[in-house]
Amino acid sequence: MRARAAQSLMLLVLAGLLTTAAVAGPWYGLTVASRVAAADVAAAPAAQRVLSMQRQGTVEGGDARAGLTGFGRSVSDRLTITGATPLLGATRPMVYRSNALNAASSAIPVAYRDDFCGHVRLTGACPAAAADAAISGQTAKRLKLAPGDPIPVRQSPGADPVPLRVTAVYELDDPASAYWANPAYRAQASLDPIFTVLESFNAQQLATPVFVTDIEVPEPLLRGDNGYSLRRVVNAARPELIADGVEVTDPTRDLLRQVGDDRTSVLLGVLVALGQVLVLGWAALGLAGRASLPARRDDAGLLKLRGNTRGGMLRMISGQHLPPLAAGVLAGVPIGFLAGWRLAGGLPVRSELWLALLGTLAAVVVVLLVAMLVMVAVDAVMLRLPIATLLRRAAAKRRGRAADILDLILLALAAAAIYQARSGDRPTGLGVVAPGLTALAIALVLARLLRSVTGWAGGLAVRQGRLRSGLAAVQVSRQPAADRVFVLVATAVAMLALGAGSLAAADRDRVDRAGVELGAQRVLTVGAGSTTEFLAAVRAADPDGRTAMAALVDLNSNPPILAVDSSRLAAVAGWRAEFGPETALPAAIAGARPPAPLPLITGDRLELRLRNGRPLPALLTVTMQQEKDGATVEAKFDNVQPGERSVTARVPACAVAPGCRFVRFQLSTPITETGKPTPGPVVIEGLRQLGPDRQILGPEQLGDVKRWFTDITGVALELSTTGGRLTMTAGDTRGQTAGDRVYAAEVARPLPVVLAGPQPQEWRFDDSSSPRFGAGENPVTVVADVPVLPVLGNAGMMVDLDTARRTAADANLVGAYQVWLAPGAPDTVLDRLRDAGLTVVADRTTAGREEQLAAQGGAAAARFGLLTVIIALLLAAGAVAVTAASDRDAYAAQLRSLRVQGLSEPSAVAAGYLGIAALVVVGLIAGLLAAKLTVPIVDLAAPPFGDGWRVVPPPGPLGWTALGVAAFAATATLAITGVLSARPLARKVRGGLR
Repeated sequence: MRARAAQSLMLLVLAGLLTTAAVAGPWYGLTVASRVAAADVAAAPAAQRVLSMQRQGTVEGGDARAGLTGFGRSVSDRLTITGATPLLGATRPMVYRSNALNAASSAIPVAYRDDFCGHVRLTGACPAAAADAAISGQTAKRLKLAPGDPIPVRQSPGADPVPLRVTAVYELDDPASAYWANPAYRAQASLDPIFTVLESFNAQQLATPVFVTDIEVPEPLLRGDNGYSLRRVVNAARPELIADGVEVTDPTRDLLRQVGDDRTSVLLGVLVALGQVLVLGWAALGLAGRASLPARRDDAGLLKLRGNTRGGMLRMISGQHLPPLAAGVLAGVPIGFLAGWRLAGGLPVRSELWLALLGTLAAVVVVLLVAMLVMVAVDAVMLRLPIATLLRRAAAKRRGRAADILDLILLALAAAAIYQARSGDRPTGLGVVAPGLTALAIALVLARLLRSVTGWAGGLAVRQGRLRSGLAAVQVSRQPAADRVFVLVATAVAMLALGAGSLAAADRDRVDRAGVELGAQRVLTVGAGSTTEFLAAVRAADPDGRTAMAALVDLNSNPPILAVDSSRLAAVAGWRAEFGPETALPAAIAGARPPAPLPLITGDRLELRLRNGRPLPALLTVTMQQEKDGATVEAKFDNVQPGERSVTARVPACAVAPGCRFVRFQLSTPITETGKPTPGPVVIEGLRQLGPDRQILGPEQLGDVKRWFTDITGVALELSTTGGRLTMTAGDTRGQTAGDRVYAAEVARPLPVVLAGPQPQEWRFDDSSSPRFGAGENPVTVVADVPVLPVLGNAGMMVDLDTARRTAADANLVGAYQVWLAPGAPDTVLDRLRDAGLTVVADRTTAGREEQLAAQGGAAAARFGLLTVIIALLLAAGAVAVTAASDRDAYAAQLRSLRVQGLSEPSAVAAGYLGIAALVVVGLIAGLLAAKLTVPIVDLAAPPFGDGWRVVPPPGPLGWTALGVAAFAATATLAITGVLSARPLARKVRGGLR
């Protein structure tokens, strides 16, 4: 070992690098897998983290608390979730009807919930005694109730009321929290629940509640730490719970699948990257052993001459490798631990530390064992040679058949990997290592040319008098392991370029996805009472229209709908080329020719002039919508006698600024004894407001045939606008439902839309329409076809929010309310939105979404992959150094001999440097070329997202920037290695000759 210190040192370095990668793998993988799972859990809706169990209950003996406690105990006995605290509750569907004559009924649940007052903002006192009740702000507004008022609720509209009294008005403190995840405690086609104390359920009308227990599963259990399986625990308890009449709702299925997929993605990615670098590292060790064979051949030959057995010689010669390899492994353990810790930014969770330690031990054993097997295999091949060959100075130049067979196997594996990588959306089997195998195959093909080309070029250069380059080329062609070192260098450089390129592409892909999913740099999800209130509040918060835009997202429509305040689209949205021209929708809205807008109704009374041509009194209703909060306001003109009449009705809600917009007339038509509608027309001659006085509908508006249209329910009313009057006559229904509504058109029809993706199936056989904009089907017209729309992706349609709102008349649009904020929007916008009456439910940014995506499994594994390719490059550099050291003495003697024959000292020194430089340069160029060719061969793109999202084309994985960075890093590393390796040779060549 002392005689071959340089080779032993390089074995130590190579073993240390291998161990560093192998030890870093388990520490990084386990740490990041748990962190990725935690990110999945944090990003999931609260409803996916809560298990819910419910059972129809009965309050016995007037003790609701005993019944609920017993239910909770029976669930806990069968289903134990470690570290979780069950939340108990009860709910009973009821009906609200005021004491007013002919008042309508509304569904409203009565509920109890543990720690209710700790999760709401109360105006008033928290319910504390039986019959105390808290109602939501929306319910209080709609029912016009306040603390102290009674709220009569019944089992059915005709039943006796339960004597509840409002003690507080509540607003949810955090509507997106797990506490409010159970829909039983939210409005479901009803008013918001009334919350009371459990003793209220002792009343007879409430004595049959549904008992509920909710369990928020702790994050470590959802992450699956230490192999915990929530699914197995729930499935084991489910049969007994069902047998006991308990309904089990387990919404964690999708979340657990995502967590499992991401954990697998991380661990598989780390394993693949680790496997590639270990194979390259063991190959480098094999090259190091082969390069140092000439120094051990004499020992082997002498041992054979003395009659030693092959096994004894193998133990004696191979025993030289164990000390440097063992020292390298021991040195690599702490370095690998530190590398994994620093790269992961932490350590595994406590329950998985033992796995990391076990992985470290396994890594040490595997690295050392395989390294020794590689070195022993190299020595075993050498010992098969006859004594004469072992003692001969000149090495055999003939390439072994085994090497050719190995090359063919590697080429076949690369072909199979390419096929599997291109066969599906996600690579499987060998496809996961297709880039590395493809780069290796390209390097092997190029290596076939290396020896012959360098030999021919060296001879030509010498004959032409270019001694320095000629001697360098000849040296490369004569080195026994030059082609293998070339393959190792080229493969490592290619993997570095591809790894850096994939990381850069993944970063760009996350930016693209975040921009598409959100639509703007910052998006607020808000709560509002109506679309009208929402739009008015956003416009009030940002009157200039430069920083905030209202948007409504309806994902349940077919196709899904994005409604935006298109006049602000250019200023606020993060527009992409895939979205099409950003002016398409605003231009279509501006180019439409709707009827002239009607003035807002700002008085507190309406006067209607009409002629009732029917033989019976008419019932006519004028429906309006308050432009501040979207509330529907009705003016009923009852018992309008036949003939010319002027009738009035009070509308105090319209006196509140900004006033009401006219929506429609509604004319009731009784059916006569003959089964036909009451004959005769009802003619509208004018509508005006009083206090202040202003005409709303005059001859010009009433006589505009383009302004008026009927509903599509049953047989519509017959309309006429002759003489500047609106005449409504009921047609013969022939037993069908009679239509009774006449709307005033406020916008041009059909509704302009921008469409992404294919048209809905229904549009192929009928006119384009959508039922999501008010009653019935409303016609739409496609003004632009685009590949992608913000938020919706590659399927959906975008409309103007205000136009859609007016098209819907007095109906409220369905969907989630969002406020898009422009880059640089001040935080004071949130205060102004709250002041305008909106409740901010969620606040998301593209930067935050990018961080969430960066925490997914594929991205996390790619970061470890970059570490392994850096180590691979260092391993290749080590192989270069070993090769240079093994041939140094012989080559120095040759150069000194040439100096005796007249070669100048500078030329001899330059030839020594150029011999190593030539191998490094051609390996570097070949690696960059292999990386560039691998991309189209494998059809390589940015790493896919864990959920399969692919809406916009992925960026290329090898841009010129990434290629340049990889080239610089590889050049610097290999150049430093080459210079340091050539210096001892240069010192031997310099100096006087003896």
